[in-house]
Amino acid sequence: MKKIIIIAVFVLLTLSACSGTLDVVGQQASVSFDEVLNIIPARLRENETNNGWSLNSPDGAIWFIWSGDSDKSPRRDVMFEMHPGAFYNAGLDDSKLPDNYLIDDAGMLTIGAKLGDKKLAPEGEATPLAAFEQIVKNYRSAIGYHTEMDHFNVDLGGGNMFEWAKDMNTNDKDVVFALNPEPFIAAGVDPENVEGWSYAPVTVTIDGRPTQIWKFLKAYDLK
Repeated sequence: MKKIIIIAVFVLLTLSACSGTLDVVGQQASVSFDEVLNIIPARLRENETNNGWSLNSPDGAIWFIWSGDSDKSPRRDVMFEMHPGAFYNAGLDDSKLPDNYLIDDAGMLTIGAKLGDKKLAPEGEATPLAAFEQIVKNYRSAIGYHTEMDHFNVDLGGGNMFEWAKDMNTNDKDVVFALNPEPFIAAGVDPENVEGWSYAPVTVTIDGRPTQIWKFLKAYDLK
């Protein structure tokens, strides 16, 4: 009986200690995300339209946007915004895209997700990193780690992800914008002819087994 009590107390103390801290992946994701922000500050800016922050790709083709205040970002907490010209040139009929693939009056395509009902708002100074850390804190399941690429990622829903290198010193793909090609193909796009995007298989783990899936990829080396 004493052994059972001791084991139970040990487990309880261990769980209590863990519950007050971020998990290792979450902590490392925040550190490496901050390194990305610091290496390309000219591409980082406040996004007033979506009440958050945006990180523009080095070629200016696509933005990763994350909310700084979910109460003021009613549609999306995380999203891509991009010029879809390359997809039109490859056959895109935008009327056949899913309803959550939105094209605004300026012709920009946005793809993203509302993460949930929890409030996203920095507890202190409003900064890009603080906003990201709120996502890690409140929606840990949206933050992943891609072992094959040694990347962290934010899940934008529907197979779309923003990825960044765990260590930019050892990885030649420092940031990657990854799109699920299936909605585009269903809307008439020839995946082999989307200029500026790679159409390639990516190995991921599904149900504990390595599996290849196809993605549209834009990868950049920042160093």
